[in-house]
Amino acid sequence: MTETRFDPVLLHRNHFVAEITCLDEIFDFLDEWPEDKRGLAYDTLLRACRDAANGRFPLSAARENFRRFLKMSGVLAKVEGAPKFEQLMGDRNIGNA
Repeated sequence: MTETRFDPVLLHRNHFVAEITCLDEIFDFLDEWPEDKRGLAYDTLLRACRDAANGRFPLSAARENFRRFLKMSGVLAKVEGAPKFEQLMGDRNIGNA
């Protein structure tokens, strides 16, 4: 299997924003997708992700297809200018350290 991690894709999940950073997380998301909302776009994305996992489809294209699927479904989150977790933790001193 090829490298399966990529830049985060953010989505609205219940009352918070979730971050998807790898193919395994996309597969988990797709497994949870309601069966009555599955269709051609879902099937195409699933096939692209399976092919990416097997090295037959570019990971960047699978990520972009996932982002488009989220946008089409109305759950893509746009968070611009927010600091990343690593930046927040790097800016804090614990105690007098």
